[in-house]
Amino acid sequence: MLRSRRRRPRGSRRVPRLKGLTLGKLIPNIITVSAACSGLTAIRFAIEAQWEFAVVAIIVAAILDGLDGRMARMLNASSEFGAQLDSLFDILSFGVAPAMVLYFWSLQTGGGIGWAVALFLVVCCGLRLARFNSLLGKLPPYAYNYFTGVPAPAGGILALLPLVLWLAFDIELATDPFVVGAWAIAMAGLMASRMPTYSFKRLKIPQPYVLPFLVLAALFFAGLAGRPWLTLALVAVLYLTTFPFSILSYRRLREEAERLHEDSGQERDGNGHGEGGTLPFPRNIDKPG
Repeated sequence: MLRSRRRRPRGSRRVPRLKGLTLGKLIPNIITVSAACSGLTAIRFAIEAQWEFAVVAIIVAAILDGLDGRMARMLNASSEFGAQLDSLFDILSFGVAPAMVLYFWSLQTGGGIGWAVALFLVVCCGLRLARFNSLLGKLPPYAYNYFTGVPAPAGGILALLPLVLWLAFDIELATDPFVVGAWAIAMAGLMASRMPTYSFKRLKIPQPYVLPFLVLAALFFAGLAGRPWLTLALVAVLYLTTFPFSILSYRRLREEAERLHEDSGQERDGNGHGEGGTLPFPRNIDKPG
């Protein structure tokens, strides 16, 4: 039985619908803008020689940067605009802001060389973000648990490690512009490198290790409450020690993928199908390692 359409009375007007995005859809972009504001506020604290607040502002920016993507996925609000906005603001929060903090704290006593180091840190952060955007959706399956190079938030915070050590232990050597400059160059190089590093976003904790992990998390927050700078320095050092393990595990996965690719190609050759079929790991994939 056909249902009759209900006709509108003559002379009545259709109520126009407002076009635009709901507030919920804008929450990820609001978090991204807040992260940029927090990162750039670190420059103001550096100008006023409030070094503790400068470091905290960049750490807050890193935390917010990790939240905006998750909120976008939870609210189904992912967009190309949000992705580009996040990358543009990341270079400000984790490239420009750490470089300026280090410059006002130590590098400016090195003259033109110190300014060149600050510029190098910003440029490498921009190169790292550009490559990250260019590799989206192009990585082989075994590479999705890894970053190519040190991610921008981690790299920006690692570049501040001499300042954190100075705040924790009052080490005068950490303020030397040549030490700070050499460290900043090394961290900038790691950001722009093709070294595989762990992506902890997809880290899954096995059930037997959930309780020990919560205990470690409690110790971490207790350390932040009691000795924040020492705790941050220890976390940074522990993160640096994961690099050899990430390189070895990535190479092992890549070799296993190449071995499976070769075995699949040999099976196809033996069956008389040649190498023209679809293989699990094509030969011309871009390897971020």
